[in-house]
Amino acid sequence: MQIGVALRLVPDAGGDLDIAEDGRDIDREWVDLKLNEFDDQALEEALALKDAVGGAVVALGFDGVGADRLLQSALARGVDRAVKLRNPAGDRLRARGAAGLLAPIVRELGLDLVLTGVLAIDEVHGQLAPLLGATLDWPHVCAVGGVQLESGALVVRQEGEEGLSRTLRVALPAVIGVQTASRPIRYVSGAKLRQFVGQKFALAGSESDPSDLRIELARLERPRTDKGAVMLEGGAEEVAERLHALLVERGLAKGAAQ
Repeated sequence: MQIGVALRLVPDAGGDLDIAEDGRDIDREWVDLKLNEFDDQALEEALALKDAVGGAVVALGFDGVGADRLLQSALARGVDRAVKLRNPAGDRLRARGAAGLLAPIVRELGLDLVLTGVLAIDEVHGQLAPLLGATLDWPHVCAVGGVQLESGALVVRQEGEEGLSRTLRVALPAVIGVQTASRPIRYVSGAKLRQFVGQKFALAGSESDPSDLRIELARLERPRTDKGAVMLEGGAEEVAERLHALLVERGLAKGAAQ
């Protein structure tokens, strides 16, 4: 089985994020990047599936700052091959553009399965797996917590509503959006990583930007915080009177009878 795993570098939300001057992106000049945590889970699940059924894992990363180090780390984790894709959109690559860049490479490599993180910090709507599946005309499943191969078909566990989970059989080839791997993420020693430090990767894929130009980010802004919570202090009767007054003021309760 030939398994591809899409890896994305995303801003580290642990630091301060400012909006760029044009108001259409964050200011990335001093922003640290890290592997998207859900893509990290997808990578581990790809390696677990390879350990179980054999085959090979191909890491697919997008060109940009830190791309080589990301792919070097993936090789140290145990992937068999790493491919760096051209990225005409640069820092403003979105899910639709990423799907358009991935699809031709997936076909060219003859992959049977593509795993990617269910979402990312800069793509919280979880669009990459569905868009890639639609572009390839492959079935796709998101919010998956485990992948197995049985009788030539995938068996996946999907997280559902109210704490329930579903077990689905999915025909190959397919795209899976991984939420959690079926095992803990493996530790990579410094010695193992040093084996791949310095390795460079040739660019693959098209130079054209496949993003949907009909959808454009017009403005990025912080959530409004002009209305905060009202803290009520005091004894029970005092708090109850104040709460009632607030409800009356907002038209949510009637005042005292006259």
